[in-house]
Amino acid sequence: MLNFPLWKVGLIVVIFLWGAILAIPNMFSDGFLGIEPREPSDPSNEVAMAAYQQQLQEAEDSWWFLPAGKLNLGLDLQGGVYLLMEIDPAEIAANRLQTVQADIRTAFNRNPLVERNPPVQNEDRLTIELLNPEEDMDEAVRRLNRLNPTIGTTQTKLFSVSQSGDQFIQLTVPGGARTALAADAQAKMMEIIRRRIDPDGVAEISITPQGDNRIILEAPGEADPKRIKDILGQAGRLTFNMANLDPSAIRAAVTTGRPSPREELVDSIDYGQILVNRIPELTGADIATANRCFDEANFPAVCFRLNSSAATKFYNLTRNNVGRNFAIVLDGTSMSSPSIRVPIPGGNVIIEGRFSIEEAEDLAAIIEAGELPAKLNFLDERTVGPTLGAESIAAGSRASMIGLALVGVFMILAYGLVGGFAVGSLMANIVMIIGALSGFGATLTLPGIAGIILTIGMAVDANVIVFERIREEQSNGRSPATAIQAGYERALSAILDANITTFIAASILYMVGSGPVKGFAVTLAIGILTSVFTAFVVTRWFTVMYLRTFRPKRLAM
Repeated sequence: MLNFPLWKVGLIVVIFLWGAILAIPNMFSDGFLGIEPREPSDPSNEVAMAAYQQQLQEAEDSWWFLPAGKLNLGLDLQGGVYLLMEIDPAEIAANRLQTVQADIRTAFNRNPLVERNPPVQNEDRLTIELLNPEEDMDEAVRRLNRLNPTIGTTQTKLFSVSQSGDQFIQLTVPGGARTALAADAQAKMMEIIRRRIDPDGVAEISITPQGDNRIILEAPGEADPKRIKDILGQAGRLTFNMANLDPSAIRAAVTTGRPSPREELVDSIDYGQILVNRIPELTGADIATANRCFDEANFPAVCFRLNSSAATKFYNLTRNNVGRNFAIVLDGTSMSSPSIRVPIPGGNVIIEGRFSIEEAEDLAAIIEAGELPAKLNFLDERTVGPTLGAESIAAGSRASMIGLALVGVFMILAYGLVGGFAVGSLMANIVMIIGALSGFGATLTLPGIAGIILTIGMAVDANVIVFERIREEQSNGRSPATAIQAGYERALSAILDANITTFIAASILYMVGSGPVKGFAVTLAIGILTSVFTAFVVTRWFTVMYLRTFRPKRLAM
């Protein structure tokens, strides 16, 4: 227990240096020695933005010998946006039923006697009328049961099939399917929201489920909640439809309000209103990647690439329709309706719309992220200012320093020099906690700061138990060396029991909690591990080194 060979000393030093190196970047900004490059006021100035990016890279390279990771500050510490969103299970069911209509129509068209009119949908019910119900009812039910898809990874069927009257079949989404649809949509929504808001995966956003159909989004550092709501408010349904730009046909459709059965009127950025085919040629599911680019006039645009099968289909489409127009329709609005001049191979397409750089980036993120299963309803919106976050950091730092000072004074007054050793190990403990949080990429929240403050008190708890045992052993006539040996050995089981139970509690908090609760749990768990290490290894090392150097006949405690 009192033996510290060279390899143990080296291991202690390496562990502490590891924590210190990981913690040091938090003392500086992103620039060299605290000088942070300034972002240009005009983001559309490409030269200035390029210079800014270069300065950031140079600042990062200037600290090549240090890790790049720093503590990520939560919403309550650096400000940002909090949104509580809800999805309607009935709308999800209605949208899902709508998507299977094309499959139903295809299956029924194989036998024209089966279906008389297109299915009529009323929210989560779909009614199909048969031409010859006496002959075709059983066959129609069999076909619909074969088409009935399962929901997500479950075995729950989407709809139930029942006969309604003499010549109708009704498809209904039951309650169990609604529940499964809501759970599946919630998981998909969270991933789509993440890809839309953070397409590069570098922002420290937090997306957590609440109940069966609600989602909480926390975006630290975001100053514009309207931009986030605009990005999430779009369904993101993208289709490629053949277009009809004939003015007389459009005028007739607008006047009568009845376009041809194969066409529908949509708003267009370029032409007001245009006619497009109801059945799209391609959809957003056929897109492989999307990103912001620039058109021939150097205006921001959106470029995307189709997957291999869709690229072939798009090439055949453009080859067979040279001279005609096709429309790129996003959420019911034609973003672009170019004329097909030559066949387009490769599957590379561009949307031009006189966008700003930010609009083009947001639109690319929406297209690549995919279509939302249902509309998001915003129930709660909060904006936390950076000033409030800075005040929280200052208050937390002040509380930590006061707590550390008071604990240090108490330990020194109560235990003398060995109490000073405990204070030294406590400071090493704090450095290691910050280093571990930085290394793991954890997000520090206000409850996380509370966890650090709590750890300051808990870190000396083990030392107090050990020192009291040493004091008792000295009172029983033992020498300092044997008193220290007995103190650490007899206190070990009690300290381990207390810290293991606390660690279990922190683990449960992490598993069942969300947001700030998880931040508190992570900080507490790391603090438990580092405090046990510093109390049983670092403090004991300091004490043993003092004992071997000065050989006192009695420890002043």
